[in-house]
Amino acid sequence: MIQIINAPENVVAFRALGDVTANDFKTIIAPAVKQLVEQINEINFLFLIDTDLENFAATAWLEDAFIGLKHFGKWNRAAIVTDSENAISFTNAFSYVVPGEFRGFKKESFDEALK
Repeated sequence: MIQIINAPENVVAFRALGDVTANDFKTIIAPAVKQLVEQINEINFLFLIDTDLENFAATAWLEDAFIGLKHFGKWNRAAIVTDSENAISFTNAFSYVVPGEFRGFKKESFDEALK
């Protein structure tokens, strides 16, 4: 499941717990991202992964990609917070191929990621 995290008004922030489905992305993340784009015309995004990556359904990753592509030119900053070194490395590398700044953080650096 995905929960909304309190964040500054110019940021959408989420926490993944347990099993994560495409429906979680469709009903929680997509509407929040859309609303942020309508308000400030850019996306500042934080995603705390507080579950094993294996708990994400394949369709959840596809829905995540769809949200990213739908708002491709609106990404400003994205922080992925996890203890998975692979996810952090992927996020940091991803920043070189998409608009905006993408950065991976360890969970202990959550406050820095939120800033």
